[in-house]
Amino acid sequence: MVQVVVKGVPFGAGAPLVLVSGPCVIESESAALETAEALSSIAGKAGIPLVYKSSYDKANRTSIHAYRGPGLDEGLRILEKIRSGLGLPVLSDVHTPEEARAAANVLDVLQIPAFLCRQTDLIVAAAKTGKPINIKKGQFMAPWDMEHTAAKAVAAGNNQILFTERGASFGYNNLVVDFRNVPIMQGLGWPVIFDATHSVQLPGGSGSCSGGDRRFAPVLARAAVAAGVDAVFFEVHKNPDKALCDGPNSLDLESLGGVLRQLKGIREAVGDAAAWSGEE
Repeated sequence: MVQVVVKGVPFGAGAPLVLVSGPCVIESESAALETAEALSSIAGKAGIPLVYKSSYDKANRTSIHAYRGPGLDEGLRILEKIRSGLGLPVLSDVHTPEEARAAANVLDVLQIPAFLCRQTDLIVAAAKTGKPINIKKGQFMAPWDMEHTAAKAVAAGNNQILFTERGASFGYNNLVVDFRNVPIMQGLGWPVIFDATHSVQLPGGSGSCSGGDRRFAPVLARAAVAAGVDAVFFEVHKNPDKALCDGPNSLDLESLGGVLRQLKGIREAVGDAAAWSGEE
């Protein structure tokens, strides 16, 4: 497995479990900074490296009236403030080749959203920036088909690839997680992140917006760490019921420390992915 290093934070065989976390979307500069500071403290106390994630634009909202974020320029300005002021690596979504090239000036990881994971021009443009890219497996994709997605980035000269598992469509407005996907995608050669909060999302389940059930995010995260995942991703908010995006599936920020302690204990019991799979 390739070890991917994000601003000094290694992902992959032999590396510690990594936390990727933040609010679903940037709601304001003050809220983003406050959450980043809190996450840095919580992750530090748990002894888990942190990559901060928040979207400057949620381009795939259910309703035209839903809040999308501050936009590219303002969002990148805020993320750069978090990156330089707090020393945290930052990750956000990109949606077009032009956006990928602009965002690479700030982001430490460019994330390809699940619905765009087959968009060749976007993946190639993101890969050509030279930055690590996190490709979220589409809800409609088999894990072994991610080989072809990764091949597009490799053909563009970039093998700093992360995969994210975020569940698969299970009938209408529901998702289910097959934890076999973790070792299957790791077997393709790259580290795997488990997106615990999007995996409990109910897409479009609340009519004009997505629903979710945050109670099950820690449960699925524990299963993913036991399966040997390289990193876990949680959307968090200081008041999830008031969040402007993905509130139903976001964790309350105050609960995260206890969850991380559980995950670290499981990781220490089962070891990393290389030990789990019997690799040298």
